[in-house]
Amino acid sequence: MQENLFANPNNKINCSKPLQANFIDLFAGIGGIKIGFEQAGFSCVFSNDFDKNCQITFNHNFSCKKQHLHLADLACIDSNQIPDANILVGGFPCQPFSIAGYRHGFDDARGNVFFEIIRILQHKKPAVIFLENVKNLKNHNQGKTIKTIYQALQNLGYFICDKVLNAMEYANLPQNRERIYIVGFKNKNSFQNFSFPTKIPLTNTIANCLQQQVDEKYYYNNKPLFAKIKNEVICKNSLYQWRRQYVRQNKNAVCPTLTANMGMGGHNVPIIADDYGIRKLTPRECANFQGFPFDYKLPENLPDSALYKQFGNSVAVPLIKRIAEQIKLAMLYE
Repeated sequence: MQENLFANPNNKINCSKPLQANFIDLFAGIGGIKIGFEQAGFSCVFSNDFDKNCQITFNHNFSCKKQHLHLADLACIDSNQIPDANILVGGFPCQPFSIAGYRHGFDDARGNVFFEIIRILQHKKPAVIFLENVKNLKNHNQGKTIKTIYQALQNLGYFICDKVLNAMEYANLPQNRERIYIVGFKNKNSFQNFSFPTKIPLTNTIANCLQQQVDEKYYYNNKPLFAKIKNEVICKNSLYQWRRQYVRQNKNAVCPTLTANMGMGGHNVPIIADDYGIRKLTPRECANFQGFPFDYKLPENLPDSALYKQFGNSVAVPLIKRIAEQIKLAMLYE
């Protein structure tokens, strides 16, 4: 399974063709994919997730636009409840395939939600599908998992390609975040004229993502962990991780991959030294490393643990936007 190697530059764009640019947003979380596609000019007609905390954050940001997160298990949603759209997007649960998890894949109940996507595709028949997951999906179960995904989508008439992209190479975000992106088109010419974004220089730095003023609660100074890390966390232009027994420095001048486990005990939250001591990243800074807009609001009625989990589970928004722009361009071809 690979990126689209069949791009055909001889096909022509139909400028008179009205582009229907609306999409269904499944496993929406806090709206990362939604933001990226909307920044590329698409319109969201339906968002779904089953996490109540995600609903709080999502509605806190989008209710002013009269957009709300439909809170429900996708398996319990009748496809007739979902509006028609010509694109379906979804960052379906990654834990079943993640190196950090148990890697049970489709044997995990969360892995089986992929077949709920298939159910909805069968009914709604969108022209385009976009999926995001962890890099390990590519090789999970000796490649059998992604082969199953390809076969299921191809059986529905989609031409499929995928590529693993790193946010620090393709999104100008200083975070080492590799994810697989799967794109499918019903129209063969659109597929042949789609290509993933090319690499761009990394000009943003760790410092660009940090807050100038940080609450004292994020500092380890005079706390039990401080004695274990004070002699290791010394470089102000690096991020570190406390790995329960030792400190690990990220020496490539970017943030390590943010994960959902940041919200489970806090030991996975990256650590940094600044002028005031040693501290962990704040939830707002995690949002910055994922490329969320600076006006994206964090609800005050949620604990930090929930916010860390949400941003660790989310996506690199500028990379989503770049892929969405490529999809939009490809859709113009006949």
